[in-house]
Amino acid sequence: MSILTVKNLNHGFGDRAILEDVSFRLLKGEHVGFIGANGEGKSTFMNIITNNLMPDEGEVIWANNVRVGYMDQHGSLTKGMSIRDVLRGAFQYLFDLETEMNSLYGGMGEMSEEEMTKALERTAVIQDMLDNNGFYVIDAKVEEVAKGLGLLDLGLDKDVSDLSGGQRTKILLGKLLLQNPDILLLDEPTNYLDEEHIEWLKRYLQKYENAFILISHDIPFLNSVINLIYHIENRRLTRYVGDYNEFQRLYELKKAQMELAYERQQKEIANLEDFIARNKANVATVGMARSRQKKLEKIDRIELAPEKPKPEFNFKQARASGKVIFETKDLVIGYNEPLTKPLNLYMERGQRIALVGANGLGKSTLLKSLLGLIQPFSGEIQIGEYQYTGYFEQEIKEANYSTCIEEVWKDFPSFTQYQVRAALAKCGLTTKHIESKIAVLSGGEQAKVRLCKILNKETNILILDEPTNHLDVDAKEELKRALREFKGSILLVCHEPEFYRDVVTDIWNCEEWTLKTI
Repeated sequence: MSILTVKNLNHGFGDRAILEDVSFRLLKGEHVGFIGANGEGKSTFMNIITNNLMPDEGEVIWANNVRVGYMDQHGSLTKGMSIRDVLRGAFQYLFDLETEMNSLYGGMGEMSEEEMTKALERTAVIQDMLDNNGFYVIDAKVEEVAKGLGLLDLGLDKDVSDLSGGQRTKILLGKLLLQNPDILLLDEPTNYLDEEHIEWLKRYLQKYENAFILISHDIPFLNSVINLIYHIENRRLTRYVGDYNEFQRLYELKKAQMELAYERQQKEIANLEDFIARNKANVATVGMARSRQKKLEKIDRIELAPEKPKPEFNFKQARASGKVIFETKDLVIGYNEPLTKPLNLYMERGQRIALVGANGLGKSTLLKSLLGLIQPFSGEIQIGEYQYTGYFEQEIKEANYSTCIEEVWKDFPSFTQYQVRAALAKCGLTTKHIESKIAVLSGGEQAKVRLCKILNKETNILILDEPTNHLDVDAKEELKRALREFKGSILLVCHEPEFYRDVVTDIWNCEEWTLKTI
């Protein structure tokens, strides 16, 4: 039985087509991995099937009485709401039913006998729904999920606007879990999650009996939970049975077959055109030339999709830094309250360190304290000499309405427009992307613009806070290669062991420093 059917979907932004004649069907129990390069339209597709975006053309048909749970990569939480408020929001439909029931009871004094009968029937139905859906144990359910995700220690009355990106992601996941939907739609859910909770989500999805659609560039995670792949490329959607590895094998086979057929057809076209050119002016052979011309016109020409630009990341090397990168003396980091014990840390030239551990322990806060962007809670930081630092910030909250060209030009005013365009193109961005406003780009495309600015300045220290979030497979592989070749020092926050293990020399577990209960 089809739970979701999409027919002949077309959509674009301005003159940039995103989806073209896309059809899709989701069956009960299917675990779908939705993959494609940055900017191919994965999140756009999700927004269309959840009615957050109207397609230019096409139909989206859901089966009756299907409850859909959607968590997108830009999920927002409203300032002023507590963690408890958000998690209880999973049961909003039950609270609405309770309000309706109380309203019916409140109006019974003015009802006719017939109205009273209908009202009592309706309240009985509502009462059954509340009982059967655990309405009277909602707070116990909220606390159980919050404890499992490590949110209970934060305090359920904490304002969600005071939380880190990872903590907010956990809250959205917790709300989704409490909703217990018939279908899960997950857009890069592992972004900002620490390793422990990626593992928790993996186990949850492996046991999940209903259907889900998962967008993820984390291939080991994807492979562990899905049984179908839908690949979006050049505005089209193609279905593959199996995991990502099987998709790669079939995709390369299909591509090779298409290229072979194209070469054969090109040879046939060249032979026909040559025959026509040599014989069309000769009275004796003009008939054969016309016959070949008709055959040429009837050929259904194969068109090879243009090769997508692959990113080329090469960090520009500054002169060597001093021996000491930083040294801390009884450093305590935090904002209104301390996050860590007093830290006596030392990093020297050539070290490449990964900071790991659960979210909310202060990894990003430590980076910002070392960079002087925020003041330490207490203690001292000594920074070494001759430092040229490239900093990749984990999340940029403000919408950026500059074009990609304007954004890079701000940092490199001496560049010509050609140099700016070339620098962005090397990061895997097309002309359409380069001329677009940053606010309309996908998360991965925005990350490539930010990386472009780091790549084009001379550095000897890289401070990177979750640089792989949103990046597609090709971009992650290229970034990993570039970091391995970089001759300077690296301080990296990352939740993907497959990425950082081959890059770093040391791993610092921030859970050993925290004042929080983990």
